[in-house]
Amino acid sequence: MARNKLSETRIRTLSKPGIYSDGDGLFLRVRAGGSKQWFFIYKRSGQRTEIGLGGYGQGTAPVSLALAREKAEGIRERLARGEDIAKRKTFSDVMEDVLAVKEGSFRNDKHRAQWIMTLRQYTKHLHKMPIADITRDDVVDTLKPIWTKVPETADRTRMRIAAVIDHAKARGLYTGDNPADWRGGLKELLPARRKLSRGHHAALDYRELPAVIAKLREASGVSARAVEFTCLTAARSGETRGAVWTEINFDDSLWVVPAERMKSGREHRVPLTERAIEILEARKQVATGDLVFEGGKEGSAISDTAMVKALRAAGAGGATLHGLRSSFRDWAGDATHHPRDVAEAALAHIVGNAVEQAYRRSDALEKRRALMEDWAAFCSPVK
Repeated sequence: MARNKLSETRIRTLSKPGIYSDGDGLFLRVRAGGSKQWFFIYKRSGQRTEIGLGGYGQGTAPVSLALAREKAEGIRERLARGEDIAKRKTFSDVMEDVLAVKEGSFRNDKHRAQWIMTLRQYTKHLHKMPIADITRDDVVDTLKPIWTKVPETADRTRMRIAAVIDHAKARGLYTGDNPADWRGGLKELLPARRKLSRGHHAALDYRELPAVIAKLREASGVSARAVEFTCLTAARSGETRGAVWTEINFDDSLWVVPAERMKSGREHRVPLTERAIEILEARKQVATGDLVFEGGKEGSAISDTAMVKALRAAGAGGATLHGLRSSFRDWAGDATHHPRDVAEAALAHIVGNAVEQAYRRSDALEKRRALMEDWAAFCSPVK
């Protein structure tokens, strides 16, 4: 078969998408976006193998025609010696390595699950590709199906693809610019990201809460108790659902949520009011396992959906569980004289800059206890 069919002059004029042969297994792929990549194809025992050799005239390590031919000749020589050159690290190989490395740094189970889901589900297009061959066009093809449907998830997926490729670069498995960098060219190839209107979780006017709490107390289900406890502690619903008895200190009226279960990644101490203790004591009497708010299935927490249904049944309209935290914060700011930083601490928010945080290591527990007592008194239905 003839070799050296291409020339630098001809390559520079190629614009029609397609595959162009230089001979004896060396090819140049021209994509619709105008990018060009070298690859080598060979067959052994009826199996076709494609090896990427880098991009032509792009990135920090462009591969010229002469260099592509040199690489192709090296492959031919190795094949002639009977070497197996097909076993190269794929995106999936490196992806799993990244997940293993990050295992100890995930903030919580939810953060870990998000990484795993986005990489294993949304990057399937890349999984079997040799990591060294992935181009910007490959990243675009991966992101396009989700870019406008779930923009926030799509951008997180892009950043995690970039993290995998950065890991590969650190190990010498990838050379050149990271094709998943937004400012590296993706912004020219994907629609402009919509500015997300995050808004707020639908919250109940705090003045309406006593009536809702009264309705919750009329219900006997575990979901109603979980919602009331969440409200009284200004906790996130996930913190309530995952609560176990070892976190509860009845003697000190304290709930200690470990760092791995907190969004902030920091341990959070929650002062428990008399009503909160009543709820826990009642739950303790019927407990069969470690979970405080066990659902219908043994060993499984009450579901978020069940809690939302209980909240709606109590007359909260379209308010969300997370919106209860907003109701608490509005009440603290509008109807009390409790300091702002105490209210923020009750929500487990980190207040102040790094210097302030370094000097203020106390969590204002007793001041927060007074705040939560006032909150419980306000929420209590008028008799």
